[in-house]
Amino acid sequence: MSDYQYLILGGGMTADAAAHGIRELDPDGTIGLIGSETDPPYNRPPLSKGLWKGDAVESIWRKTGETGVDLMLGRTATAIDPDRHQVTDDLGEVHGYGKLLIATGASPRRLPFGDSSVIYYRTVADFRRLHAIAARHGSVVVIGGGFIGSEIAAALTLNGVTVTMLFPEDAIGARLYPADLAQSVTAYYRDKGVDVRPGEEVVQIEQHERHAVVTTKSGARIIADVVVAGVGVQPNVALATAAGIAAEDGILIDDHLMTARHDVYAAGDVARFMVPELGRRMRVEHEDNALTMGRAAGRAMAGDKAVYHHLPFFYSDLFDLGYEAVGETDPRLETVADWITPFREGVVYYLHEGRVRGVLLWGIFGQVDAARALIAEAGPFTAGTLHDRIKATP
Repeated sequence: MSDYQYLILGGGMTADAAAHGIRELDPDGTIGLIGSETDPPYNRPPLSKGLWKGDAVESIWRKTGETGVDLMLGRTATAIDPDRHQVTDDLGEVHGYGKLLIATGASPRRLPFGDSSVIYYRTVADFRRLHAIAARHGSVVVIGGGFIGSEIAAALTLNGVTVTMLFPEDAIGARLYPADLAQSVTAYYRDKGVDVRPGEEVVQIEQHERHAVVTTKSGARIIADVVVAGVGVQPNVALATAAGIAAEDGILIDDHLMTARHDVYAAGDVARFMVPELGRRMRVEHEDNALTMGRAAGRAMAGDKAVYHHLPFFYSDLFDLGYEAVGETDPRLETVADWITPFREGVVYYLHEGRVRGVLLWGIFGQVDAARALIAEAGPFTAGTLHDRIKATP
């Protein structure tokens, strides 16, 4: 049995940020990290961004080992005993802890067709496999028109891959963008050479010796080297709930990132936290949340009493388009678009009962803090009062 003052479950960006957060306040405390991937913690955004533009794989590693953490990679925690302050892993080893962080992230939703011909794009191992196909300018079917689907479709196309996008919605980004912007993005992707097929439901994927065949509900059959699926994720809460730790689409944590069990914290994709500006709990699956919450959790474990009230942002690169966004970006809310150049540069506000709930900064960068401040204001706001409220330059 091993004993650590701090034990971290998970091997992603949140786990790395937590280790660094601990070291900011406790330079000597023992830290253990159990991660299911055989690779050490790395930056995930480059997997669908910079690595496809020529950045070296070596640039993604977060150098977690420099914190003095004991990296136990290729392992999975199988049970938590909060009363005994112990964790058991899949090798049967038991690890004692003083403070525990659950940073187990999220897992891709799976399609009911088997996994042999489908890449559920999430890890550097997935990148290595897909990059080998791109190197020979193969063909890929991308299932999903959301965040991952749109990013990887653009990245592959820029690398000479023949890409077909299939998704049930009416347009790319239909669950994020207002309808007219989503239609504009869809037309833009077609102009870039992507075969975009909205309203298509996949009913079968067959793996042949050297290719996959995708069949849709409309009867279409598409042959490709491989299929990439980006159909959402689910938080990895089973370990926590089995230990009696409350979860509702994410592990519930307080303003100090602690669960209802003493000395057990949660952070990152797996955690559901309160956002005072919105008056509700959120679970966010993006870089800013992983890094900011991970660091705060590490500091909290090491004794920091600060309250965590951070409203995270996220961003995306789509060919020559790009955006930053913060808050609730749900097109079912009232949307107000303030365009400088229609569908190329401007701000989209998401409102409910006169309050700004979210902001999409389309082609505008460096204004996330201004968006956060606006979300914190009581309003009421209208289309007229929001005109030119956030400008293109800080």
